[in-house]
Amino acid sequence: MEEPIRIVKRSHRQITADLSLFGRGSALIARRFHSSFPMYRPTPLVDLADTADVLGLASLYVKDESQRFGLNAFKALGGSYAIGRYLAGKLGMDIEDVDFAMLTSDACKNQLGEITFVTATDGNHGRGVAWTAHQLGQKSVVYMPKGSAPERLANIKALGADASITDLNYDDTVRMARRMAEQNGWVLVQDTAWDGYTQIPAWIMQGYGTMALEAYEQLPAKPTHIFLQAGVGSMAGSVAAFFASVYGDERPVIAIVEPHKADCHYRTALADDGKLHFVTGSMDTIMAGLACGEPSPLSWGILADYADFFLSIPDRAAAKGMRILGNPAGRDTRIISGESGASTFGCVAGIMTDPALAGIKEQLGLDRHSRILVFSTEGDTDKKNYRAIVWDGV
Repeated sequence: MEEPIRIVKRSHRQITADLSLFGRGSALIARRFHSSFPMYRPTPLVDLADTADVLGLASLYVKDESQRFGLNAFKALGGSYAIGRYLAGKLGMDIEDVDFAMLTSDACKNQLGEITFVTATDGNHGRGVAWTAHQLGQKSVVYMPKGSAPERLANIKALGADASITDLNYDDTVRMARRMAEQNGWVLVQDTAWDGYTQIPAWIMQGYGTMALEAYEQLPAKPTHIFLQAGVGSMAGSVAAFFASVYGDERPVIAIVEPHKADCHYRTALADDGKLHFVTGSMDTIMAGLACGEPSPLSWGILADYADFFLSIPDRAAAKGMRILGNPAGRDTRIISGESGASTFGCVAGIMTDPALAGIKEQLGLDRHSRILVFSTEGDTDKKNYRAIVWDGV
């Protein structure tokens, strides 16, 4: 039996993170670029009113990213924006002066030449990079960690990428992609940062601002709580920064959710010693998109200041989230959410329904007055595994 949900409250001694890169202005610029793609549509914010009532909440909104660009996940927002900004720089232009039509024109492609973008991924980020490269007439190379789903590999290859599964865990696969970029003169598009590599990760985080801005505009009222899942933390950091920026001192409670077997942010917050704490080994969780053992220093700088709670959850919590979202209460809209996508919803549902977690519920301040926002970051990107979890359980 897996351990239950664990929680640590972050003590904010001093706010030092700079939110200027991730506010509403930045998100508006990112959305202008994304909206130039012919297939751009805002993803729906689903109101699960009946389910919220059953769980004992005032409201529960789920941003359904399974409908993003036809890719079944949100990740292309970051990869496409980073690649767009890189190409704009090569052209000597600003991102506000380029769009899809320009970047796909013969004149532009002749000026840029052939560029190869490389990344490491568990599936969704690499698919987004491969899709963007394909859309813009460039090349991509994608490396995946051991245990990656064959369906996710096939989806990436279908976009023309040179893709393969390694015998390494995620973090070591990132290091491999970095080496290959250096050796071959490729452009590394990675959503985690390190010394000397921060610009592209920051652009990726800015790209996620489109999703946050859409949700902000779709919400009928300010949420009291936002739950965000974290792998390396780039999405969580971006969205936390956006909402902290637009709401200021009145921002919602922000809670970060990770799997037990890859809870590097939780461990870093728990230690509270000014150092990043890593998880090593295979990290064999069903939440493949969150199986990252090293926090990105860029996003941690934001989460350290603006995340109020860090939660570490068992696989069964994510599985519960998948099942409820696929079969919600009353007349609520059904949402197909993958293992990582359903993690935050499953965390909330578990806390609200398990009497053993009453202490965590009280710490978070969850009750009949709570208005919750979560992001279902992926659909059934591994359909075989989705069906096995929903039908057979974890």
